[in-house]
Amino acid sequence: MANKKSKVNVKIDTNVKELATQLLEHMGLDQTTAIDMFYRQIITERRLPFLPAAATYGEQMLNIIRYKNIPNITLPADENGSAFIDREQYPELYDWAVIG
Repeated sequence: MANKKSKVNVKIDTNVKELATQLLEHMGLDQTTAIDMFYRQIITERRLPFLPAAATYGEQMLNIIRYKNIPNITLPADENGSAFIDREQYPELYDWAVIG
């Protein structure tokens, strides 16, 4: 009797998907095979088969800025390094910084 197959539907950043797909192709793998291997390794090890890299706060902020297409600008700062965002000059950046 053949194994029953099931679909996995996930949303992932387009750039991450494209880069991973290219790298997998260089390894001779397709996405389906790679994900199947990943799931099987989770089952075998009963945990994630790697340690997630903990990004620094600065790295996390840069990634958020990149993925949200927020302009990379230099903001004025006080003597403690706290930045000031002019709400009228950068309304989208201000809203993102305050609201998220």
